[in-house]
Amino acid sequence: MENDKKYRDAFESGLKNYLDKKSPENLYKPIQYILNLGGKRIRPLLVLMSADLFGKKYKEAVSAALAIEIFHNFTLVHDDIMDSAELRRGSATVHNKWNINTGIISGDVMLIKAYQALEEYENPLFSKLTKLLNKTALEVCEGQQYDIDFEEKEDINQNNYLEMIRLKTAVLIGCALKMGALIADASEDDLEAIYEFGELLGIAFQIQDDYLDVYGDSISFGKKIGGDIIENKKTILFHCAMSNGSINEKKELLKWYDKKTGNEIGNKKIDIVKSIFDKTNAGEACIKLVNDYTIKAFNKLSYLGISQEAKTLFKNFGNNLMKREF
Repeated sequence: MENDKKYRDAFESGLKNYLDKKSPENLYKPIQYILNLGGKRIRPLLVLMSADLFGKKYKEAVSAALAIEIFHNFTLVHDDIMDSAELRRGSATVHNKWNINTGIISGDVMLIKAYQALEEYENPLFSKLTKLLNKTALEVCEGQQYDIDFEEKEDINQNNYLEMIRLKTAVLIGCALKMGALIADASEDDLEAIYEFGELLGIAFQIQDDYLDVYGDSISFGKKIGGDIIENKKTILFHCAMSNGSINEKKELLKWYDKKTGNEIGNKKIDIVKSIFDKTNAGEACIKLVNDYTIKAFNKLSYLGISQEAKTLFKNFGNNLMKREF
């Protein structure tokens, strides 16, 4: 992403200064650990980029970027506990490195710290940013609950699943972009369009994540391959297979998603389910959806009242975001 170093340096400097508390160590060390695992910093960089392209105010957006990234990582810490995940970004998850209780309470503190970061702003901006984060946080939790519910329900279709990932993942991308635009005092039309751009791009990003969970590389992906299959998560690949498969392929797929898999058959389950995805061309259908949602996102950029150069920078970001290993 163009100007990535400028935004990243500003964010990392702000993060270092914000996480200065050390005691009690067993509370704050896990927080520093998960935040220092890095990742691509997609969401905070989007806050800064949006503030810059709408009004050259990226330095004023650092606190909002901190709020977004700390909130995001709070959700990851708790999600990993619920999923019994062993790896996050190629390293041990917080609850795996410490324990579940530490993961819960450290995550709670991260949520508080996220909201504290917004106290940097005066009203009415503080109120607008807090209201947006409140709405987004509630939607993310709703999405997470749908994700849990869908593991047990049989009458879930592709539209249900897409709405779930919109809530669980995409709204936070939209929130990040809208926060930056709010700080830059963008128009209401621009606020709506940039949010929709982020939301659509976030859906594409999560669909791609589903694909990589099965067809990616564990090292570059940062998580164990096949984890969604083991957890019986009916991702977009499952729904594509159910739409395209024969009667026997659907029955076989449902049979394996009904199993409470132990470690002894985990790899066998992954191999069999993946073979069904291959036969039904679920992977290809998944990639098509990624491309479709990315195009829809880019179409929203035409509604923005900013320079063509700025629109191109947003589009370049989207293209770079979707260049993860297919």
